[in-house]
Amino acid sequence: MDCGLIGRLGVGKTTLFQALTAHKVPVTPGSMKPNMGIADITDVRLDRIAEFVPTQKVIPATVRVVDIPGVPGGGDTLGQVLAHIRTVDALAHVVRCWDDPGLGPADPASDIEAMDSELLLSDLVVVEGAIDKASRAARGQDVDAKQRLAVLTKADALLQEGEALRSAHWDDTEEAVLRSYGFMTAKPVLLVANVSEDDIGGRCAAAAIVRDASSGTSVELCAMVESEVAELEAADRVEMLESMGLVQPAIGALAAGMNEVLGLSTFYTAGDKEVRAWVIPAHCPAPEAAGVIHSDIQRGFIRAECFACDELFEFGSEKSIKEAGRLRSEGKGYAMQDGDVVHFLFNV
Repeated sequence: MDCGLIGRLGVGKTTLFQALTAHKVPVTPGSMKPNMGIADITDVRLDRIAEFVPTQKVIPATVRVVDIPGVPGGGDTLGQVLAHIRTVDALAHVVRCWDDPGLGPADPASDIEAMDSELLLSDLVVVEGAIDKASRAARGQDVDAKQRLAVLTKADALLQEGEALRSAHWDDTEEAVLRSYGFMTAKPVLLVANVSEDDIGGRCAAAAIVRDASSGTSVELCAMVESEVAELEAADRVEMLESMGLVQPAIGALAAGMNEVLGLSTFYTAGDKEVRAWVIPAHCPAPEAAGVIHSDIQRGFIRAECFACDELFEFGSEKSIKEAGRLRSEGKGYAMQDGDVVHFLFNV
């Protein structure tokens, strides 16, 4: 999955990108080319599981992060930026929530509206051209073109009303059509309120506006602090977080927010060689989840032996979970639950 960081110029996207990628990716400030890197998904549950299961390695799930150049006021540059946005799977819209001498007072409502408008207008241009092409193809016996035309007509009606495509219900076939055109307003969006170092908790009025503008999920963080924390060694990181009254970096909350808007969940495998997190679609069938680890496990799937990570924290060991009768044996029809710790049995 590719997550694109978007926002107006100067909102702190690149600083957040550096925090997410632990400063491992060289960046070029002011470049019109996106910065790309792999970010570990901070996960408190993963670290706790490793406390109960002695292991050699702890491997977090990852996400590919794309720091897309800031959206300018218009012109050819805007087209380049929008083209980058069209290629990612999900968007984290970073919104400035502090006053800046050069940029002026924070105006999150205006920034969110401007971004939404740019994406919607761009989708309108695409859908109008696509409808024209699909209409011509549908005059014959092209069944696919007729299906495409129906989806595009529905999309056009929404966009004409100023509604993002994600606001409507689409079945799997319709979603596939939307993805093929890269419609930006169909992509899941997480609003990120980037606050000042003096407002780590996001108590300012600007952050409240971002929360209210979200569809239920938003994150408040200070990209500057997160970037500084990411540069530190583990022990120093804990000390810095404690000095600010924080338990963990806000990057973990950002990852959880992205999972929520994308409809994803996390399961874990735990053994003496490694404790590892895996991200899957929510309620994914057990064999498909096994396939995320290896296709052979999916092909030869027999059953999944699992328990909730909270049960591990409660009982202290898998042995105690078994003795309490809480270890479950699930078959092919089992829908994976967020937080499952799983051992897949298979035969190929």
